[in-house]
Amino acid sequence: MTDSNTDSDQSQPTILSFVKDLPNLCSLAGLACTLLAIYFSILGVYYAAMIGMIWAVGFDWADGLIARKMKGRTGNDRAFGGQLDVLIDIVSYGVTPAILLMSYGKFEPIFLIGAFFMLAASAIRLSYFSVFGLAGGTKYTGLALDNNNIILVFIFLLEGVLSQTAFSVVFYVSALGLAALNVSQIKTPKLSGNPINVWALAIYTVAITGIYGWKLL
Repeated sequence: MTDSNTDSDQSQPTILSFVKDLPNLCSLAGLACTLLAIYFSILGVYYAAMIGMIWAVGFDWADGLIARKMKGRTGNDRAFGGQLDVLIDIVSYGVTPAILLMSYGKFEPIFLIGAFFMLAASAIRLSYFSVFGLAGGTKYTGLALDNNNIILVFIFLLEGVLSQTAFSVVFYVSALGLAALNVSQIKTPKLSGNPINVWALAIYTVAITGIYGWKLL
């Protein structure tokens, strides 16, 4: 029994061996962007947070594209990468927007409620996807979570146009609307699976970075 267990342990890859996998490195780069977005959200430097949020999506989409083009990846590589993606998604598209909402609302209790709904919807959405996958193998059930960041960084452009009170309402309602769409039964295409969409996101990411970078100056 002992020898069998030892052989089994030796046949398993080490945890850190998966870090050298390029798609996983890309996922971790997205996680670093997410951490920066959380950091700047707490500090109230929202324009910098927007840059971090959109780059997190960019790396998320890029890792899938890289993984599909790479040859020689094992089943373990794919399974590990899939699990890593799900765990990072809850942070990037659930925790980060929730913290952003609470921070912009000066951590008032009403914003804590909205943040909970966003986070809960993200957890439910990802759990559902982990069990049932793509509907018909091609479409998501419910709005995919990466759209949360894509839409929110665009909506945040209104922050400099509307009063803080008016924008707080717009932002709050938008956040709740996205949460509702995340757990709805609508069918949405897997945008990240199309290289053209990846390039479109890259252009959008550069544009958003330029706009908010200029606002930071």
